[in-house]
Amino acid sequence: MESRLTRRQMLYTGATIVAAPMIVPSSAFGQDAPSKRVRLGVIGCGGKAFGGTQNLRGHGGCDIVALADPNQSGTSRYAQAFQVPADRCFGDFRELLALADVDAVLVGTPDHWHVPASIAAAKAGKHVYCEKPLCNTIAEGQALVKTIHETGVVFQHGTQLRSLAATRKACELVRNGYLGDVKKVIIGSPPGHAMGDVPAAPVPDTLDWDMWLGPVEPIDYRPVIVGGIPGRGLRGWYFVKRFSLAGWVAGYGVHDIDLAHWGLGLENTGPVRIEGRGTFPKTGLFNTVLDYELTFTYADGRQIIMTDTGKNRHGVKFMHENDKDWVYTRSGIDASDKNLLNTELKESDTRLYASAQHEKNFIDCIRKGTTETITPIDVAHRSTSVCLLGGICLDLGRPLEWNPETQRFSDAEANARLDYPHRDPWKV
Repeated sequence: MESRLTRRQMLYTGATIVAAPMIVPSSAFGQDAPSKRVRLGVIGCGGKAFGGTQNLRGHGGCDIVALADPNQSGTSRYAQAFQVPADRCFGDFRELLALADVDAVLVGTPDHWHVPASIAAAKAGKHVYCEKPLCNTIAEGQALVKTIHETGVVFQHGTQLRSLAATRKACELVRNGYLGDVKKVIIGSPPGHAMGDVPAAPVPDTLDWDMWLGPVEPIDYRPVIVGGIPGRGLRGWYFVKRFSLAGWVAGYGVHDIDLAHWGLGLENTGPVRIEGRGTFPKTGLFNTVLDYELTFTYADGRQIIMTDTGKNRHGVKFMHENDKDWVYTRSGIDASDKNLLNTELKESDTRLYASAQHEKNFIDCIRKGTTETITPIDVAHRSTSVCLLGGICLDLGRPLEWNPETQRFSDAEANARLDYPHRDPWKV
C-alpha cells in the first residue's frame, strides 16, 4: 500500500478536488480477470449508507476496504462492523480516493456532498454508487452527468425500488397499455418536519465541522443536524435548506417520481409546467416544506400530481383517464382490477430492465465491464430534477414554465435558483 505521505501528495487543494483521472479499464473486472472482487470505499458513514454497505458486501463480490467521514463516530462504527483497519479510515475523502486499490465508492453523505464527492470519485477513476437524491441543485446534476459520461465509470443511483419485481411489473403493465390510456399519476410522499429554535453548541472533538459543511455557507454546529431528531430517528440536515434545498420532496419523493417516470416512459425528459403550494415553518431551525401539493405537466399533457401523505396514499398510483381504474406500486403492487395482477406479458411487449437486487446490479455491472445499470446517471438526473423543480416552485409560490431540453426556466428569478455559490475548493 502507498505511504500516507504519498497519498497526501496526490491531493489537489484547488477546485478540481483530486488528481488527474486514473480510469480503471473495464477489462480489469472481466470474467478472465485475476480477481473478480470489487474493492469498495465508503464516503459518508451515516445511517442511510449502512444498509447499502451491508448489501454491497453481502453480494459476495465486494470487500469494504476504506472509509471516509469528517465525523469519527461514523467511521468508528463502520470500521468495527466491516473490519476496516484504522489506517484506512479518513476524515477527508480525498485521501480515500487517492488509494490505488479502491475500485468503487458508495457516496452516502448528506445531500449537499453528493455531487462534489461523486465527481471527485469519477475523476479518480472510481465507479460510483450514489445515494438519493442525486444532487442538491439541477446545475450540480448537470455537472455530474457530464463527468460520468466523460470518465466512463459505472454509476448507480440509490433509487432501489426499481430493483423490486413488483414495481417493475406495475410499470410494465402501464408501459404496455394493460391499464389503458393513463393521463395522470398520483403520488403520496411523506411530509417535512418542523422544529423550534435550537441553540448552537460546541463542536465535538471527533467532528471536523468545516469539512462536514463542505460547499455550503457555514452555520453554527447543532447536534440535531448531524445526530438526529429526538424520537424520529431522522437526521436534522434533511430539513435544513442549505443541506437539502427541496427538503423531503427530493429526499424521499425522488423514489416515487422515479417510478412514475419509469411507468410512463418519461425517464429522459421533464415537465414543461410546474405548479403547486406548500406550507413552510415560520420559525425555528428547520425551514423546508411541511405539507404540499405539486402538479407536473409534461409536453404530451400527462400529469404527475405529488402531495404529502396527508392527502394521498404513500406510493405511486397510475390512473386511467376515466379516473376510476388504477395500478398502484411502491414496494408491492395493487390494482383496481385484481385480474391485472395475473397478467402475463406477451413476447412482443416492452420489458423493463430486471435487477434482482440494487447494489448487486452495481457490482455486476462493474465486473461485466458495462455501464448500463438499472438507474444510470441520466435517469437519476431527470427524476431528481423534477423534485428540485417542485422545490423551486414551492419556494417562489407561483407556477413555472420549464424547458426540459435546455433545462432552463422562462424567467430569471427561477433560473437563479438552479444552483448556489459553492465554497472553495468544492466548486463543481
